[in-house]
Amino acid sequence: MLVNHMRDILIKLKNGEIDVDEAEKRLKLSYFDELEEFCKLDVNRKHRTGIPEAIYGESKTTKDLAKIMVHLAEKNDVAFATRVKDIDALKKELKNYNLENFDFKINEIGRTFALIKKGYNVEKIGKVGILAAGTSDIPVAEEAKETAEIMGCEVIKSYDVGIAGVHRLFKPLKRMIDEEVCCIIVVAGMEGALPSLVTSLVDVPVIGVPTSVGYGVKITPILTMLHSCSPGLAIVNIDNGFGAGAFAGLIASMIYQKLKLPSETVIY
Repeated sequence: MLVNHMRDILIKLKNGEIDVDEAEKRLKLSYFDELEEFCKLDVNRKHRTGIPEAIYGESKTTKDLAKIMVHLAEKNDVAFATRVKDIDALKKELKNYNLENFDFKINEIGRTFALIKKGYNVEKIGKVGILAAGTSDIPVAEEAKETAEIMGCEVIKSYDVGIAGVHRLFKPLKRMIDEEVCCIIVVAGMEGALPSLVTSLVDVPVIGVPTSVGYGVKITPILTMLHSCSPGLAIVNIDNGFGAGAFAGLIASMIYQKLKLPSETVIY
């Protein structure tokens, strides 16, 4: 893994095998890894920002997506892709590579695909809640879930709890409070009112994710959330489950580091 590579450089510097200039040069070279002429992978992103590089699959060919995923997984032991257009085609393309030491973690609803080295473990950093207002919002919620989990979060979720039947919200919300989630992701389309309601009921940060679900123009949910009078609500872009999951993962990680909770790992 890249961490071991960086550690080797620092050990060589400490032992006097290389000087400071050479160590700096090698560390800079470890930031990016060029893949042919079409991709420059930020292989050091997780260790620099806390969020691993994700591969946006929407506008990539299946062949290019597979090539990028394999290269990244070989460097970091894990590769995570979002918005995968054709999961079956990607699985077929990956058969062209020697991946006997890797497993697939696929979420067809959320359109995510993770390539994970066997035995890979990620430090468990805390709990995150995810609510979806309607069944049509679930794909975005599942993208957020997979993102948070790849960062080490335990996810507690409940779907179809929108304000059209607000009584459905309280039981899952109570569970999330009892489980001491560090934040709650709330995914909603239509009028986008659910995040404001949730924010008024809890004392943890709420991340609103507007979706493109609903009639008419698709900006109503994001405008509703941005104009919320209930403080404690942060908003990501329309349908951006990945952004919400990554933000939630950062919150969980910061709390974990501050509290110095007992270390646990999730082994794949």
